[in-house]
Amino acid sequence: MPSPGSPPAAHATADEALARVAGGDRDAFPTLYDMLSPAVHGTALAVLRDPDHAAEVTQEVMVEIWRTASRWDARRGSARAWATTMAHRRAVDRVRSVQAQRTRDQAVLDGDRPRAFDVVAEQAESNLEAERVRHCLGGLTDTQREAVVLAYYDGRTYREVAESLEAPLPTVKSRIRDGLTRLRDCLGVAA
Repeated sequence: MPSPGSPPAAHATADEALARVAGGDRDAFPTLYDMLSPAVHGTALAVLRDPDHAAEVTQEVMVEIWRTASRWDARRGSARAWATTMAHRRAVDRVRSVQAQRTRDQAVLDGDRPRAFDVVAEQAESNLEAERVRHCLGGLTDTQREAVVLAYYDGRTYREVAESLEAPLPTVKSRIRDGLTRLRDCLGVAA
């Protein structure tokens, strides 16, 4: 019910209607809604280009106007400018939210894709290579094989291999070098 002295709803401006809503006049809100919602919807639609999202933003903005009408200051701008500014901000937030959701969804999809390589084939190839290396190790002399295994399978330094074998360091280096050369030739690896 309009308060005494307030203009009739049909002749009220959006500023007057918003001032009445801010003052607690619940009956002024339908009038205000009819005055502002087309502009709010148009602003949201211009940014979003999606009628469904624009309708949601319009509803959110009109609810926010209802809740925060007392914050509107007529000296800072018209009710229409206040509402369309709010609509523009909400629409931009919606665009960012939708884009962020798409990015998250794409990341999930990318994570679910099969790996670029076949794990089974990779393991089989690795096993075959290991078998070839073992076969070629069998072609080394005992001293070469022992030095190469200590250096490359046990991870020892040449000096540690020399201490372990109780052999001079230059001798161990020669055994490893010669052993690696024979392994390379056996495996068919180019120098």
